[in-house]
Amino acid sequence: MIIEIDFNSDEALYLQLRNQIILGIATSRIREGDELPSVRQLAEDIGINMHTVNKAYTVLKQEGFVKVDRRRGAVISIDADRLETIEELRIDLKVILAKGICKNISREEVHALIDEIYEDYGGLD
Repeated sequence: MIIEIDFNSDEALYLQLRNQIILGIATSRIREGDELPSVRQLAEDIGINMHTVNKAYTVLKQEGFVKVDRRRGAVISIDADRLETIEELRIDLKVILAKGICKNISREEVHALIDEIYEDYGGLD
């Protein structure tokens, strides 16, 4: 698993790690049932504190991307609750779209961006 962490970024390391794993799932580099490296191993591989990796895994678990199994460790397990996910997206998109409206981004430009990003992740039609 390739994780790219930007140590010069203002974004917290655990969020960068969380986001990299979510992007890996979206692009099918990481699939349902895949085991993530142990906290210790991943921390060592990318040169960050074990507590940082643990925090990222905890957030992923809370968000329904990972389950923790005593024998297998952190395992990708996508939460099947679509309605909850749709509502979370609605809340996030409201703010993102409000920002776009404030900057005079048109509906067509937003749709083009969504289509482009969705295609990058091999989204369903």
